[in-house]
Amino acid sequence: MNAAMRPGPRNLITEVAGLSVGNMSDPRLKSGLSVVVPDEPAVASIAIHGGAPGTREIVLLEPEQTVSHVDALVLSGGSAFGLDAAAGVQSRLAEMGRGYAVGPVRVPIVPAAILFDLLNGSVVESAPDASWNASAPYRDLGRAACDAAGLNFALGSEGAGTGATTANLKGGLGSASAVLPNGATVGALVAVNALGRVTIGNGPHFWSAAFEEGDEFGGYGLPNPFPFDSMAVRTKADTLKSGANTTIAVIATDVALTKSEAKRLAVVTHDGMARSIWPSHTPLDGDLVFALSTGKRRLESSPELLGLGVAAAATLSRAIARGVYFASEAEGDHVPTWAATFG
Repeated sequence: MNAAMRPGPRNLITEVAGLSVGNMSDPRLKSGLSVVVPDEPAVASIAIHGGAPGTREIVLLEPEQTVSHVDALVLSGGSAFGLDAAAGVQSRLAEMGRGYAVGPVRVPIVPAAILFDLLNGSVVESAPDASWNASAPYRDLGRAACDAAGLNFALGSEGAGTGATTANLKGGLGSASAVLPNGATVGALVAVNALGRVTIGNGPHFWSAAFEEGDEFGGYGLPNPFPFDSMAVRTKADTLKSGANTTIAVIATDVALTKSEAKRLAVVTHDGMARSIWPSHTPLDGDLVFALSTGKRRLESSPELLGLGVAAAATLSRAIARGVYFASEAEGDHVPTWAATFG
């Protein structure tokens, strides 16, 4: 990492003042969700660069649309079933008096994105006609995750990363933070469920190594000599599970941004995904990044926005590696964890 930036003491997205995160998982389903809840409505936008996204309330995040603030963001497993998680978060926030005011009525704005984790050795894979299909559990998990939101949360096989996988290793939930020289803070939260790989060749080295802070994901650096045959494309398609993909992320900052500036931040942050996953943004991934601004600090200049984007991309890159690095084993796994393979 650039010496001008440093991670916060928690090295989590909650380093951004005014944010909390709640995780909830169902071990039988090997699935779960994560919710980012700002203390106050926050400006948000999104950039989708994958070819197969699954989303809810996304169009309103475009700069030309009317609603500028959101009450929460949800990352969920469960494929389309997981979109119910946002309804659970929404109902809980409504009970708390949160939401967009329309006369006496308040409507919480809760955009969501999902990843496919239904073919990961869970009860759903062995019994596709499981009774929960009539009433998927994600709504209840969403309510519980909202209540569990706080400053500290676990990484790896937790929340939206519970059942995540990559082409060769278990995926997971990752997070990281960076504090810039001017005091501005950037934080990333990501569920890594990529079609491709986050490690180089057959070794323990992460594509994200150039941005690692200390030994936050092993401290292995880049391999020397570099195995150029690792550039060969090796994906889940090789194991006939090409539908079980998507990396979904939130990049947050305390710098006050307009929706247009948040959109640009989301776009630039995708650079961190491209530097960390090979290949990324494929037709079979729904890769996307939400950008969230709590507005606690004033944006001083356009160059400051440029620096914010650089920090955001690097922070997401680190978070992606951390999600895989901290994944844990579970019964029925189809792929090993990084720790079991290299640790």
